[in-house]
Amino acid sequence: MEYRDYYQILGVPRSASQADIKKAFRKLAREHHPDRNPGDKAAERKFKDANEANEVLSDPEKRKQYDVLGANWDQYQRAGGGRSGTDPFGPGGPFAGVNFGARGGPNVRYEFHSTDGTGSAGFSDFFRMFFGGAEAGAQATRGGRTSRAGSVSNGASFEDILAGMGGMQDASAGAQHPRARHSSESAHARPRDELEAPAELTLEEAYHGTTRLVEVEGRRYEVSIPRGIDTRGRIRLAGKGPGGRDVVVTVTVRPHDVYTRHGADLERELPITLREALLGGEAAVTTLKGRILLTIPAGTQSGKTFRLSGQGMPKLKGEGAGDLYVKVRVVLPTALDADAKAAAARFLDLVHQPDPRATA
Repeated sequence: MEYRDYYQILGVPRSASQADIKKAFRKLAREHHPDRNPGDKAAERKFKDANEANEVLSDPEKRKQYDVLGANWDQYQRAGGGRSGTDPFGPGGPFAGVNFGARGGPNVRYEFHSTDGTGSAGFSDFFRMFFGGAEAGAQATRGGRTSRAGSVSNGASFEDILAGMGGMQDASAGAQHPRARHSSESAHARPRDELEAPAELTLEEAYHGTTRLVEVEGRRYEVSIPRGIDTRGRIRLAGKGPGGRDVVVTVTVRPHDVYTRHGADLERELPITLREALLGGEAAVTTLKGRILLTIPAGTQSGKTFRLSGQGMPKLKGEGAGDLYVKVRVVLPTALDADAKAAAARFLDLVHQPDPRATA
């Protein structure tokens, strides 16, 4: 059986980075996709070849196996490796005990198993000989259609096929995803390319929680926004993007006309009358939770701040809420007529008020 040079198929050197391989594959997939070349068997064959090469070279473990076996192909065949499904790295195999230095530690043997029992259907005999149990059966869905990696489906768009390469599972367009987890990724999670989608919220939406419909590369996702999220908050849809990439929704909370936010705490100003400041009283305060009555003590100075416990934003982590700080501002009466001015003068003559600038 003839050795297949996957690097040559993609047109990249053996030292190519994962980004170079990805770029080369996408270029070939666009160029030879059946939708762009209807009835062209040569283009269809090149499309399948590019898919097969990407299936191996885009996976670090498969690529390491291929690099080891590629240079010793004749030895592998002489050792009986031509039997489909034979594990060349297993006991008695010509490369038993080969260690790739991967995350599994020394003397790790990697096995690949189909997710649906189809094995490596749709790939070449050379591929099946190498990876008889490879993950060639993973599927990607979009708009209700299903595309299988390694096969050509004229009923699927180019984006469908592209999303299914490499055995990555994609999400259906327009489908509602389960509540996404807030960005708290495992330290052991494998790094992924990220696709960012912005989401802008009002403060009220951030307080109560909401949903947003975001679009990334032609796919739409309905994202649950948790209560208490703030600007620069990130919601990750792990593996839901095209090609199995993560979709990261970055949140911006718009400034509010009344409230200023500091983490889970809120601040607002409350105008009060001269009577309320001098004699005391109750003033209605609107919060994001509802209306409450704030008791104003007699002799309250303009600028005094009251703390309303638990009336701030919900805490994103843990239970409870922040506080609301209400800063009062005394509004003086204006446009006094002659009688009002005379009455004010008589009142002020009765009140002893030290010079507030004496110590300034």
